[in-house]
Amino acid sequence: MVKTLSVKTGRQGLFEFTSQLQKLVAQSGINDGLCSLLIQHTSASLTIQENADPSAKVDLENWMNRLVPENDPLYTHTLEGVDDMPAHIKAALTSTTLSIPVLNGCLALGTWQGVYCWEHRHHAGYRQIVVHIGE
Repeated sequence: MVKTLSVKTGRQGLFEFTSQLQKLVAQSGINDGLCSLLIQHTSASLTIQENADPSAKVDLENWMNRLVPENDPLYTHTLEGVDDMPAHIKAALTSTTLSIPVLNGCLALGTWQGVYCWEHRHHAGYRQIVVHIGE
């Protein structure tokens, strides 16, 4: 089964979509297999992170913004705004794909793990994520 999820972001940050993804896994009827994801953008990424304590998200976002600052004089790709080139770098440092095993009809995530779209732009709207679920 192949579907496309649309995840609303609207601002920089981590946006969990684990429940949307688990619904697709349930609809697929696959009991044991693999769920593969691809985000169709170059200024956002995918990650699996803690979903229990919101401060973990804040710390990750702050750390990444310190690691890849805006307005760096080395950037030449600046026509789309001060957040565009840093967003491309952040996406390159993280991941645009994920693979998650499916066991007994569920994503094989740990107790405190969630699946996130990591928006790296200040004013994005929706991000498209292609999901393939198979045996």
